[in-house]
Amino acid sequence: MTTKRLQSVLVANPKLDEDESMVDYFYDQPGSTPGTLSIEDGAPEPVIILIDYCEANALRVQLDDPEAAIPYLDSDSVSWVDVQGLGSEDVLQRMGQVFDLHPLVLEDVVNVPQRPKVEEFGHQLLIIARMVTPDDDGKGFIGEQVSFILGQHYLLTVQEEPAHDAFGPVRERIRTNKGLIRRQNADYLAYALLDAIIDGFFPVLEYYGERIEELEDEVVANPSRKTLEKIHELKRELLTLRRAIWPQRDAINMLIRDGSPLISDEVRIYLRDCYDHAVQVMDMVETYRELASSLMDVYLSSVSNKMNEVMKLLTIISTIFIPLTFIAGIYGMNFNTDKSPLNMPELNWFWGYPICILAMVLIAGGLVIFFWRRGWFENFSTLN
Repeated sequence: MTTKRLQSVLVANPKLDEDESMVDYFYDQPGSTPGTLSIEDGAPEPVIILIDYCEANALRVQLDDPEAAIPYLDSDSVSWVDVQGLGSEDVLQRMGQVFDLHPLVLEDVVNVPQRPKVEEFGHQLLIIARMVTPDDDGKGFIGEQVSFILGQHYLLTVQEEPAHDAFGPVRERIRTNKGLIRRQNADYLAYALLDAIIDGFFPVLEYYGERIEELEDEVVANPSRKTLEKIHELKRELLTLRRAIWPQRDAINMLIRDGSPLISDEVRIYLRDCYDHAVQVMDMVETYRELASSLMDVYLSSVSNKMNEVMKLLTIISTIFIPLTFIAGIYGMNFNTDKSPLNMPELNWFWGYPICILAMVLIAGGLVIFFWRRGWFENFSTLN
């Protein structure tokens, strides 16, 4: 299930009914027969694209039905059948019959999401991978499962969505005969697609690097409740990326370490480079997660500092008004001067009131100058 569709289910169902659960949306019902296909409501109808090529020529056609791929599978050329969309159980079942897929393989391909892994089924090799591509607005990413079924002269790929993938450069290399791809077998094609998937993480991580820098400036300059929500959202998205790349790195390492009759020694060398890229992505994701966690500490520190500045300002104001309140309190007692000359004779002075006001102004001004020289008015510009 893509990230957007997963979010749409959660938004549409913030509180599931008593007889419903998340299992009903994302997993098979307990006790289901092995090989049961679970088609998600609203999944796009499958689009089948065939690219058949050899060193001399290349052909790209859209197939109306899965059986149309059979003549190409019997040739010595490399046949790449790309199924985009999981919205038809009939088409997927027929595709499984055409490629002689084990029922458990077809279940892993159709019932998404699966953990990235590598499994060998007789004459075929199953590779489950997670692909991320930048969102349409460039703010975030779209994640989906891509399944590879590698045979001797063919490669079957199954994607969740027909609109987004990272395979454009590979298709262009096949069309223009650039590089080694048209001189190699299907295992090299599988490597090229895996490498495109891994490289697709870097533009997404570049966006998150810029986003972290913006959040750092916001946290230091003007932290707010919205900033805290952005940090939590960032941490959740980075965790999603980590869950996608971590098992994928292990799967590629398994291809290198354990090997397979379907993967040549030459392609295993290329897979090492793909593994290095996966490690780089993993390191960047871990680094960004640590930075996101540190942003929380910086946020709490900034909020605490801002509160300290507020308390300092309130303390200064209170300190200035304490002697003024004292003077006002003294002359608000109104003792009767007729009874005794000691009972506040200032009440009968001609200039008593102006002198009292002037004394208050001088005291307040003196305290302001004193606090200013001590540097207590610094950093008040952040209190906006």
